[in-house]
Amino acid sequence: MLGDLARNTRILKLALPIIGAMLSQSLLNLIDAALVGSLGETALAGVGIGGYAMFMVTALIFGLSSAVQAQTSRRLGEEAPERCGEGLNAGLVLALSIGIPVTLACHHWAEPLLSLINDQSGVHETAASYFQWRVLGLIPVAMAFCFRGFWNGLQRTGIYLRIMLITQAVNVVLSIILIHGLFGAPQMGADGAGAGTTLSLLVALALWIKATLGERSLHGVLHAWPPMTHYLTLLKLAVPHSFQQLWFAAGYAMLFWILGQIDAASVAVGHVLVNLSLLLILPGVGLGLAAMSLVGQALGSGEHEEAHRWGWDTVRVALPCLLLLGLPLWVAPESVLGLFLHRPPLIELGLLPLQMTAAMIVLDCTAIVLAQALLGAGAHRTVMLATLSLQWLIFLPAAWWWGVHQEGGLVAIWAIQLAYRLLNSLVFGLIWQRRAWQALRL
Repeated sequence: MLGDLARNTRILKLALPIIGAMLSQSLLNLIDAALVGSLGETALAGVGIGGYAMFMVTALIFGLSSAVQAQTSRRLGEEAPERCGEGLNAGLVLALSIGIPVTLACHHWAEPLLSLINDQSGVHETAASYFQWRVLGLIPVAMAFCFRGFWNGLQRTGIYLRIMLITQAVNVVLSIILIHGLFGAPQMGADGAGAGTTLSLLVALALWIKATLGERSLHGVLHAWPPMTHYLTLLKLAVPHSFQQLWFAAGYAMLFWILGQIDAASVAVGHVLVNLSLLLILPGVGLGLAAMSLVGQALGSGEHEEAHRWGWDTVRVALPCLLLLGLPLWVAPESVLGLFLHRPPLIELGLLPLQMTAAMIVLDCTAIVLAQALLGAGAHRTVMLATLSLQWLIFLPAAWWWGVHQEGGLVAIWAIQLAYRLLNSLVFGLIWQRRAWQALRL
């Protein structure tokens, strides 16, 4: 059995490339926003709204990644390398089957769909046009999710990092060229950011295919059409996770609606706080993805005690990492907020909630890691039910009651969120300890 140092090293060896790639991937929308900032507030607002709409659509196929990864890591543990490509094969067919009609529908009905989010003249037109360019990249994204799950499941996570770094470089160069019409290219304005991002995703897909075809003979990739059972197994895993991601994202939309019932200042500060928290938990999610592979492999090998231990070992590695990331938010909240907010009343409003955000990141550590580990065991439905029940039945109603109805404001909502994150970790810790996930078959 591996010692503690060796186990921690193995976790970090898997997780660090994933963390780097996820941080890079999270910059896609931010890069587009930065590049169109010089075009004015209308263009910036349109790109922001179009990017959020794309995030919601992407949630529909997000579960393909975890489903493929869970199956691949399980086959790796079973010492059946020739079957490791089963999940990827089925995933790629599903990515096309789902991606084509969704892309066509979203592209055709972009304007009415985007008007549900914002119908201000100028902003709406920019958002719809930008979204039409971005949604053309849905199929490459869906297929890339499958490839990412496959390679992470094989515990070769460095490929993900390399491809994402190349993708970001291509995105920046192409977007700048298309936004400003350089080197004879058409001057597309905000649309150029969307077109550049989609083209960079096509480059990423080509890189994924090249990397995978190089070893297709070892893992049974693209050798034959998958049987129906492979599709059904993958859908059984993917649908709950996609549903969870979609409604989890909708939960944040509901949170901003609640903040809007207070005042515009709360919305502005809340936007900064939420985006900071989503960025800072990425290392925890990356470590959780490493746990997903390790747990799946251990279960495939029949080592149930090892699988259980990998979950808690990863939590112990993630905890100091998230504590360190949250420290600046706690000790220097005014300086951190000053990077995003430039009016003293807004900074004052956000001081205590930002310190609560630092505590949330740490309190949520167990849930962040163990939710991913449970996905590695195939417990996608359990993760969905626990996550959405706590968010929609407890946190959001309590946030509205105390923050709006009782007029507690932003501070009250963040205090509720602090308690919710603690409860979240307690629930996932209990689920992990009960070990019902060990009996699942993939």
